Amino acid sequence: MSRGSGGAFVYREMAVFTGNAHRAFAEAVCRHLEMPLGECEVFEFTNENIFVRFLQNIRERDVFLIQPIGSPVNTRLMELLIMIDAAKRASAGRITAVIPYFAYGRSDKKDQPHVPISARLIANFIEVAGADRLLTMDLHAGQIQGFFNIPVDELHAQPLLAEYFRSLNLANPVVVATDVGGAKNARNVAERLGADLAIVDKRRSGNDEQAEALTLIGDAEDADAIIIDDEILTGGTVASALELLRRHRARSVYVGCVHQLFAGAAFERLDTPEISEIVFTDTLPIADGAFARAPTKILSIAPLFGDAMHRIHTGGSVSDLFR
Repeated sequence: MSRGSGGAFVYREMAVFTGNAHRAFAEAVCRHLEMPLGECEVFEFTNENIFVRFLQNIRERDVFLIQPIGSPVNTRLMELLIMIDAAKRASAGRITAVIPYFAYGRSDKKDQPHVPISARLIANFIEVAGADRLLTMDLHAGQIQGFFNIPVDELHAQPLLAEYFRSLNLANPVVVATDVGGAKNARNVAERLGADLAIVDKRRSGNDEQAEALTLIGDAEDADAIIIDDEILTGGTVASALELLRRHRARSVYVGCVHQLFAGAAFERLDTPEISEIVFTDTLPIADGAFARAPTKILSIAPLFGDAMHRIHTGGSVSDLFR
């Protein structure tokens, strides 16, 4: 370990490992880095206790643990925490938790009486387990970064989504945010496309994961509408926005999201030829089904994560990736 420019420590040896959440993604990252994926055992005993063992020496190495917190969420979270603890006890020089999808992100504040702030609790878990820093993508709420007392690098998929939609050469694109909270990300895509922005005014009641689109702020008539959301679970919000855009006479409707969680209901609601294409990244594997009538496009963000990890390892700037 030595000091690089600016006085930051630069680790000489890098090691990348993964749990069971998304091995294909970790392998893609390592291919981009032109290095092997580290050997590590991660499995459950019959009593559902998780066991982790690194099968190579990681003493004083710069260790990156890739593990999106996807389904089954609590199992994948425990795998990550135990991997971090195992790496710490194996005397890793530095441990970076690489979490392409950060679960519990919607629980970022007390929006009802007598409820937890689960995202803060998860941040505490990751720190106490022994992580030295976090690398993630498009947190549901920006304030989650402040829940950590360790460095957090947040990557963004909007430039990649915008680049893809630009390649389609749509005649009259308008970017549609699924709610006011998502307007900032949608605006970033719209600016990169030189397109107008529209916002869906929606109402969500209780904890039943259902939302009703009330009205569209903006003009989508005869437009190629691009619905942008950070994550899709049941597809209810997008289906409601699709119906609203139909009423506003949109010529075509595309859907772009960063994190596809895609519960079973999403395939029922969104598998329709009325959606020209559903575009999403590979932060999570597709687990529950497939689309038969709606075309899909997967954009790999493995190279972006690989570049960010290389910059972290060498003491470079991660934010320069987005300039």
